[in-house]
Amino acid sequence: MHGVRSIFAAGFAALLLAVAGTAAAATTVEDIRVWTENGRTRVVLDLSGPAQHNIFTLRGPDRLVVDLTNSRLSQKLSGTLPTSGAIRSIRSAVRSNGQLRVVLDLNEAVRSRSFAAGPNGKYGDRLVIDLQGRGPLQAVKQAADRYQSGRDIVIAIDPGHGGHDPGAVGRGKTREKNVVLSVSKLLAERINAQPGMKAILTRSTDVYVEHRERMETARRARADLFISVHADAVDDPRPQGSSVYVLSLKGASDEAAKRLAERENASALVGGVHLSDKDQVLASVLLDLSQNAALSASLDVGDKVIRELANLGPVHRRTVQQAGFLVLKSPDVPSILVEAAFISNPSEEKKLRSETHQRRLADAILAGISNYFHANPPPDTRLAMNLKGTSGGSRQHVIVRGDTLSEIAERYNVSLGTLRSVNNLSSNSLKVGQKLRIPATAGS
Repeated sequence: MHGVRSIFAAGFAALLLAVAGTAAAATTVEDIRVWTENGRTRVVLDLSGPAQHNIFTLRGPDRLVVDLTNSRLSQKLSGTLPTSGAIRSIRSAVRSNGQLRVVLDLNEAVRSRSFAAGPNGKYGDRLVIDLQGRGPLQAVKQAADRYQSGRDIVIAIDPGHGGHDPGAVGRGKTREKNVVLSVSKLLAERINAQPGMKAILTRSTDVYVEHRERMETARRARADLFISVHADAVDDPRPQGSSVYVLSLKGASDEAAKRLAERENASALVGGVHLSDKDQVLASVLLDLSQNAALSASLDVGDKVIRELANLGPVHRRTVQQAGFLVLKSPDVPSILVEAAFISNPSEEKKLRSETHQRRLADAILAGISNYFHANPPPDTRLAMNLKGTSGGSRQHVIVRGDTLSEIAERYNVSLGTLRSVNNLSSNSLKVGQKLRIPATAGS
């Protein structure tokens, strides 16, 4: 999303869906809403309750298929279907296994992202589907006038615990607060060494910072991403590996209720927009859209980071987890929490004390961040300008872990053959640190 101001300007357009399901079901699709903004189309299915879903794309012709388990359409959804953005038409049917299948016929090939959203003050459970026709789906964007063009991407790094709060303590007396501060400082050094990126720390010494103050530090710095670094612990010494968390739907709902209750506060800002002068319904809509966009971006960057951490060894959870951690509750800054390892596991405790392993952890987190922002550069940043080639001439891409030649070609909108040719590559094999020349003729 480009920011809550433009989201509000775009408004909502009601969309009715033909063909009602006939069988009774646990969940009803009560309404479908769709709107388009800055090349991205958002579709929201309003549900009577939570529903498991599966989403996939098909080609020839292009269409997006959404399967909802044990669901049906409300009988009120009938009539001629309007079109918007990437959507040419919508159709549906109830399958023999009880699934409701909704098919979005598309005007073009798209990239898609879907996530469930819990109830708020205006809407109940929802399934949100974002479609973008060219390039990667964009992260949540703050209001453009808050930044200067060509700015650095700002990453807020939060070393957990500190001061009177040691966090978890390993069997070897290793304190979580100390190792996560070391990893965070190493990560900040690496981020600051990247052209177009800047890191800030919520604490740089052994002090305690209140959880909400950590989150607000990132918001005051207008951060593009917030990362809280921790070390996991349980009573059992056997569990091992890293995990990555983003905010749960309940946590988002609770935070939304708190901010709406406090919206009369003159400092109540979401995405650069004051809520204090908005009525309850409008404030709720603006906050909901901002939270959903932030959560979508959080899931994307979290996925990149856990993939990189998996290259260091076993991970505790291979997919991004969701929880109600207070530090993740920013309404307009994508936020993740990284559990670097289990300090309660003696082997991992030993690794956490090792500066070599701390550097590897920082490198892995940086690689995930870099992968995400190279695919999703905020449009007013120096990185975005470099990727678009606004400075003229050819561009350069430095290979990080996880890069593939086909993904790089797609990212810069250049053919795979051209990319291989200009770099004299005889195969698609790449090495970390290798520099590729991107031809200036690539589309933006």
